[in-house]
Amino acid sequence: MALFSFLILTSLCIAGREALSLSDCDAFARRPKYTDITVVCGTSAISLAIQICPAIYTGYNESLLILNHISDMDCQGTLDTSVAPPVVRFSFPITEGNACGSKFLTTSAPGTGIFSDFSNIQTVNVSGVVRSFDPTIGTITYNAELKYYYSCAYPLEYLINNTQMDVSSSSIALKDNNGSFISTLSMALYQDINYTTPLVMPPLGIELRTKVYVQVVASNLTSQYFVHLDRCYASVSPQPSNSTSFNLFVSCSIDQLTTMLENGDSQKARFYFSAFRFIEQQNETISTYYLHCITRLCERSVCSTFKQCNRKRRSLETTVVQESITEPSVLTVAIKARRESPILSKEQVLSGGQPNGKSTSVGLGIAVAVLIVVGAAAILMAASFYRKLKRLS
Repeated sequence: MALFSFLILTSLCIAGREALSLSDCDAFARRPKYTDITVVCGTSAISLAIQICPAIYTGYNESLLILNHISDMDCQGTLDTSVAPPVVRFSFPITEGNACGSKFLTTSAPGTGIFSDFSNIQTVNVSGVVRSFDPTIGTITYNAELKYYYSCAYPLEYLINNTQMDVSSSSIALKDNNGSFISTLSMALYQDINYTTPLVMPPLGIELRTKVYVQVVASNLTSQYFVHLDRCYASVSPQPSNSTSFNLFVSCSIDQLTTMLENGDSQKARFYFSAFRFIEQQNETISTYYLHCITRLCERSVCSTFKQCNRKRRSLETTVVQESITEPSVLTVAIKARRESPILSKEQVLSGGQPNGKSTSVGLGIAVAVLIVVGAAAILMAASFYRKLKRLS
């Protein structure tokens, strides 16, 4: 009864503005179809658009379409006649307890492909229904009941690289739709522990053992989730498939020159490591490789469980990645490390590997020393020969 009173009040509130009638719908007046609802699974909110003319044809208006039986003003639909066909729009945040009655279901399954090292890959499904409310008073009604189901499935594990991600969307009714948080994630390199100065790679690369500070951030993401890095590794190829790679860390196994600063405690994760080079690039002046991070978005209350060291992980050895996830999921940051000693020219090798200026000075010094020694020896030999001649005479 309370819901009915609310609906009557809502209908009175919109009486002052022009509402659509069946004659306004014109060619859009028809029976409802499964394709009458469009669902956009955004990164911070879910948006629904339902064609209103089929609902009017059935005997309803926008005020009689109710989202999950919620009478909150923030959860009401808004009529949009600027598009053809006209629609009623609903939008609500992806935050449990504040999602207009939507149901949240988190499921777990073993990882596959690039995620095969992890036994607990999570997906959260946000679902609900927009129902029609029939104001008919009496024993019977001629209005069909309308139900518009929506469902958004969000994976919570991502491999980030430099491919720009767009949130996927499609028109659905009575079936699932896929969403993605990958567009909120970004990775950047810094040269200081305060993460204030971005690291700009010099043309000849950075010196070995230089500290590289890495930050993975989620921007414009619903506050329900924190960022947790499950694995970060380097590979000699921009794409992590079929490429030699090295794990900086996997779960609790961390390389001795990698330090974790923050992980799973907020919407950013931070760590740093010492620059290295791949042995297979030993004949190259610059060793170039690419950093990848497998990133988990975890609910704030359960992030601590993913810090436990009881999940599958690989050893910290150079390995070959056999599979990659599909292109829409692949952030690559290039790192250039210079060799310990630059390749020497022929002249430098002959001069002991010294730069030109120093080799010239050293060469002159040696020549002068040799001349002095030879001159002294010649003088001694001449003096000795003179004494012998004097004795003979």
